[in-house]
Amino acid sequence: MSLWTPDGEHEVNTETNGDPDLSVDNENELNEIPGFDDLTPEQQEQARAMAAELAAARERLSQTPAAEVIANHVMGIYELAAIHLSSDVPNLSEAKVAIDAMSGIVASLVGRLGENENVIKDALQQIQMAYVQITDSSNQMQSEEP
Repeated sequence: MSLWTPDGEHEVNTETNGDPDLSVDNENELNEIPGFDDLTPEQQEQARAMAAELAAARERLSQTPAAEVIANHVMGIYELAAIHLSSDVPNLSEAKVAIDAMSGIVASLVGRLGENENVIKDALQQIQMAYVQITDSSNQMQSEEP
C-alpha cells in the first residue's frame, strides 16, 4: 500500500512483525477500552498491532510539513469538485461547495503553501474555469428547451 504526497508515492508498511512497539501508555489505553479484555488473545494482539501502526503513521505525519499535507487535502477537494462537474448530469451546487472550500484555503494561506502553491493556484483556476464553462453550457441548454 502507498500514500501519495506532493513529494511522490511513499510505501506504507501494512505488515507487522508480531512484536509491535507499544509504549506503556498505549498499552494502558488499550486495556481501558471497554470490551478489550473480552477479546481473544489473537484479537488483542491484532488490536495492539493496529495501535502500533496508527502510532507509527501519526509519527510519520508529524514529520511531514503541514503545507504538504494541506496541499494533498486541497488536491483532494479539487478532485471532489471535478467529480461533481464531470457527472452525466453535473451537480453544480456540490461542485461549487468544493471549489469555494478550495478557494478559501488557498486565499487564507497565500505565501504559506510552500513549493506546491503555484500548482494549487493553477488547479484552482482550472476548476473555476471548468465550473463557469459547464454552468454556461447548462444555462444555455435550459434556455433552448421548449
